[in-house]
Amino acid sequence: MNDLSGLPSRAIWSDAEPLECVTVVPEGPNTATFTFRAPSGALFDYLPGQFLTLELPVPGGPLYRTYTISSSPSRPRSISITTKAQLDSIGTRWMLDNLVPGSQLRALGPSGVFSHLAHPAEKYLFISAGSGITPMMAMTTYMFDLGVEPDVVFVNCARRPSEIIFRERLEHMASRVPGISLRWVVEGPDRYRPWTGFQGMFNQLMLGLMASDYLEREVFCCGPEPFMQAVREALQGLGYDMDRYHQESFQAPAATDADVPEIDDVVPDEEALAEIVFAASDRTTRCAETETILAATRAAGLNIPSGCTFGVCGTCKVRKLAGEVHMVHNGGISEDDIAEGYILACCSHPIGSVTVDI
Repeated sequence: MNDLSGLPSRAIWSDAEPLECVTVVPEGPNTATFTFRAPSGALFDYLPGQFLTLELPVPGGPLYRTYTISSSPSRPRSISITTKAQLDSIGTRWMLDNLVPGSQLRALGPSGVFSHLAHPAEKYLFISAGSGITPMMAMTTYMFDLGVEPDVVFVNCARRPSEIIFRERLEHMASRVPGISLRWVVEGPDRYRPWTGFQGMFNQLMLGLMASDYLEREVFCCGPEPFMQAVREALQGLGYDMDRYHQESFQAPAATDADVPEIDDVVPDEEALAEIVFAASDRTTRCAETETILAATRAAGLNIPSGCTFGVCGTCKVRKLAGEVHMVHNGGISEDDIAEGYILACCSHPIGSVTVDI
């Protein structure tokens, strides 16, 4: 047996010490992974999913920007952040243009409460979009490094296949551990390269195909707010226990539990009554908010043509003249139609008083 007692112990890094950049790896268009070490050789200790706040010496004074750690604490000799520059980026743009091996930066943290270790479960469902993949990468790498088979369905949405960050690394882990199931969703394929995976916008039908046992899974979501709202609405519409849903915005991650914003979505209340006014028929009916416009219309003796009843085909499209509905569709209506006041009756729930052109 080897005797390791003579090896020197290493201190744990704290933000009193700067970080030294050791590698810069391009991950895609305007996207790179920056890996740092502690000049003293100290090790990094944090929770997978936490973030760092970097002090960036941009012209005009230091700029503080927060980035999720994309590496795992199971590999403690270095720490990495992966970031993508948007059109209006200042800090990330500076990093891509100026940060090179040997550069040193001040950093604060690690901080944050978005980690699967804070919510132990037998099964997980990770859903992300764009660079929101970074905390999911950290948590999945941590599970992989434990050496036991996890049970995680990993969903990432991107504009096109070439913009899926960490695709090769994740596919390598999934090829070694059967318990990591990858699901990619792209808005469109790359030119001259066929795509056989999911295509379009994430929706309820995709969710059922990706993880049929989603009701049994702890869900973690990260991405732009409109994307996370769509995920929440899909889960709520399927009866998911939202107490088991956790999210992190890559623009404003929460440092403590008290910083986690309260989710204030409009959700139909089964105990609340709604009123539907049928303008063309000069009739009115009352129903529970959890009943669809289509079902309430039929119960009132009126008819709306319908097909799939899942928000896919668009057959039940009607114009909403007044009021508010909660609609979770699966691609059967365009954003232009929605802007003009149209809804899909099969997947729209009345909130309060609603007037429709029926």
